[in-house]
Amino acid sequence: MATEVLWYIIPREGAYPWEPEGRRPVDLGYLAQLAGTVERLGYSGALLATDLYDVWPLGSALAASTSTRFKPLLAVHPGLISPTLLAKMALSFDTLFGGRLRFNVVNGSTKSLQEYGLHVEHDERYELSAEYWSIVKRLTAGEVFDHKGRFYDLKNAGASFRELKPVQDSHIPLWFGGSSDPGIEMAAEHVDVFLTWGEPQHLLKEKLVKVRMRAAAYGRTLRVGLRLHLIVRDTEDEAWAAADRLLDVTSDATYARRLGDGAGEDGVGWQRQFRQHGGKVPARARELEVHPNLWPGMSLFRPGPGTAVVGSTAQVVERLEEFAELGVDTFILSGNPLLEEAHRVAETVLPALGITR
Repeated sequence: MATEVLWYIIPREGAYPWEPEGRRPVDLGYLAQLAGTVERLGYSGALLATDLYDVWPLGSALAASTSTRFKPLLAVHPGLISPTLLAKMALSFDTLFGGRLRFNVVNGSTKSLQEYGLHVEHDERYELSAEYWSIVKRLTAGEVFDHKGRFYDLKNAGASFRELKPVQDSHIPLWFGGSSDPGIEMAAEHVDVFLTWGEPQHLLKEKLVKVRMRAAAYGRTLRVGLRLHLIVRDTEDEAWAAADRLLDVTSDATYARRLGDGAGEDGVGWQRQFRQHGGKVPARARELEVHPNLWPGMSLFRPGPGTAVVGSTAQVVERLEEFAELGVDTFILSGNPLLEEAHRVAETVLPALGITR
């Protein structure tokens, strides 16, 4: 059984939003409707992912239109703004919206961070992240302190907003995924929920054994979350036909862009995912089935997590239960379009996972 299930919200969405013709117009009223529907259907919140639009105004708008049952998980890159300023923003958010903020720690890539003036290579990104989030955790726990480290030299940090008292127990929770050794080490020492992308169960089991071993070395235990797309239909054939349609409606330009960008990524998680399709576009979706009902084809269209579970309701539930047996207690799910598929998954999959409205 799952402890909780989150959905996914991003401004540019639709039936196949990586193509302009498959994308709905960006509309705040619609996004507020989507958040309210996610809350009403029994999801505990939603991941607000990095996109063309910044997550802070989106998170604030959706928090204002929902109740405290809806907990936004905001994707944030460490190092782009001061950790002191981020902590002030987080405490302000929690004070105004009832203590429901959570951070999805995104370490990014060497190339993408250069646009923001942050020049750090792969392993150094995790050193920066560890120092950054250790500071944010202390500040969002209400501490005032000096800090001198490799990346930050802070004097009397937190003093100017000491009257902003933490609403949540301890710090703002950190959710994070990393597959490299430095990423796993950072997670083991600092985060609350270890996130991973979907991959065959034997590979995921190996990773989780390593993560738990490293966390134990710090005297810690971590919850485990899994980020997955779902293509769930009444029958298996219908589900694979829906995956085929995504291949058919995607342009050659999108394939070339995604495969070109992916070949230069230095993230280990992305490389593990890229190897599953080998940079090749299949004629039919099922040619990429790497494990029963497990399809890495979404990474041909979109950045970030690209694995989908494709099948009938019974098959999708069975695959999720197999992941739960490995210790996954939290799922971040999505399907396109987001509103319609939130309904479908809530009506077919969530009850089997023990999630009720």
